[in-house]
Amino acid sequence: MMNNNFVALSFVFLFGSYVSFAQGDEPPQYNPNSVLNIPRYEQFKKVRCWRYIDLREKQNKGFFAKGGQITKLILNAVKSGELPDIYINDSLTVKKSKEDFYSSLQAFAGATFDVWDPTREFYSGDKVTYKGKNFEALIDNLGKQPDASANEWSATQEGIAVYYTPDQIVTLNLMEDWIFDKRRSRLYYDMQGIELSVFSEEKGFNVSLGWFKYKDLEKLFRSHPTEATWFNRQNTAENRNYADAFLLRLFHGTLYKVENPDGDSIFDLFHTRFEGVVDSEWQDVRLMEMEHNLWSY
Repeated sequence: MMNNNFVALSFVFLFGSYVSFAQGDEPPQYNPNSVLNIPRYEQFKKVRCWRYIDLREKQNKGFFAKGGQITKLILNAVKSGELPDIYINDSLTVKKSKEDFYSSLQAFAGATFDVWDPTREFYSGDKVTYKGKNFEALIDNLGKQPDASANEWSATQEGIAVYYTPDQIVTLNLMEDWIFDKRRSRLYYDMQGIELSVFSEEKGFNVSLGWFKYKDLEKLFRSHPTEATWFNRQNTAENRNYADAFLLRLFHGTLYKVENPDGDSIFDLFHTRFEGVVDSEWQDVRLMEMEHNLWSY
């Protein structure tokens, strides 16, 4: 009898350990970056997509109205600390410091001049730094304080770092999950993150400024109802919050990547840009057909 009890207890212990181990290995049912929080067990089909949004396009101008650019709101939020989390890439795990963000925001780095020294003689045309500002000598002088000697020194913008302005940042890259919820029998676009990128004249291509979780941006948009206004060119009585405009898909985004084992973008797979553009359109159509087929009987 004792042997039977021992065997039963051993089985319970081993089985319980196996269940605990198996449960520990299970992936999380909720995506921490999701706004919609659709659990994995409710997802009949999911595809991750990346879209390129050109804010200069007519359909996207509502996000880029003069003085009310979405990029302006985001940059101001980073500066104020309201948007503290910036990420290096679309994994949304490795953070980028605020200093690195502003470094990548520089269009042209500033020049370094000698610090003004009252014991040194300066000649006309010499440039110095004094109290964080740059000055240029108008005449030869010795010991003349730059900010108090208008006849000897003149403040200059030369050497000051040049930063991209909000109206120069015209590209957003949107990462989202295409999810068909089997419980509600409905397709959802679950936005994960948005990247700011800008064309660098020095490098000759677009450079990344940083990624932001859409969850953080959505909270920012809701908390700034006046600044985060999507401009409706047809009827300004129907202006919308940026968060609502994204939810209603009031933007145009060109599909440039669909998740794949190699992590290649659509344009990496073709020799010419024309082939890439055609395949981008085809991939969009394929997603629409996929949604249609889910409703077929």
